Amino acid sequence: LSAVRPAAETTCLRGDGQVCERQSQPGFTHWGSFAELVAINHAETNLVRLPDQMSFDVAASLGCRFATAYRAVRQLGRPEPSDWVAVHGCGGVGLSAVMIAAAHGARVVAVDISPDALHLAREAGAVESVLVGEHTDVPAAIMDITGGGARVSIDALGSVQTCQNSILCLGTRGRHVQVGLMLGPEQQPPIPMSRVISYELALFGTHGLAAHSYPALLSEIEAGVLEPQKLITRSIGLAEACGALTMMARQPGVGVTMIHP
Repeated sequence: LSAVRPAAETTCLRGDGQVCERQSQPGFTHWGSFAELVAINHAETNLVRLPDQMSFDVAASLGCRFATAYRAVRQLGRPEPSDWVAVHGCGGVGLSAVMIAAAHGARVVAVDISPDALHLAREAGAVESVLVGEHTDVPAAIMDITGGGARVSIDALGSVQTCQNSILCLGTRGRHVQVGLMLGPEQQPPIPMSRVISYELALFGTHGLAAHSYPALLSEIEAGVLEPQKLITRSIGLAEACGALTMMARQPGVGVTMIHP
């Protein structure tokens, strides 16, 4: 009888360590979030060397928002130059997606409820924006802006409404990428499957970036193609972290907050 590889080993060998069935994540499966020292399991595979000239602020801003957005845009959404990309939610991961898509020639429509967030999205490369109010028909607005629908749409927030809007704003054979986590009562959102079928849409989930994919991201930052440091809008000390985190739901702020030890 031939030996059967464990599922987790097979997943990692094919290069999909970000969805390993036995994955470990500092701050999730063991101690390590917002700490002065962090233990990295299987560091020979999972530890990524930083370029010598890269600052710690830039490096810290990559995980997980910027790296997750990089996979969502470059590896799953895969827009071509001049393709329309819609980004729903312009927090840290959404702004990262805007920057990455725009840097590779896509035309980005940013969507948010905050004028300040949309202003930062414009600075990151968005060419159009949709300010969401109580009665805004987001899919219709994007259909009008793009002349028939986006090629790629990213839900960077994670709610029933943004998920549905992201799917419904796509043109035929478009690609939806779910980045925002669906939590609590919204874990099982109703999907407009009739549109998925009739438009032949593709739906993707994404769960971070595998360690072996980081060199491509780092090289783009070294070359100045991507500038994640421009998304850092505030720096606070480690002692202030708990207060800042508990305020995020009520006052999410704009851009990325960097926590220093």
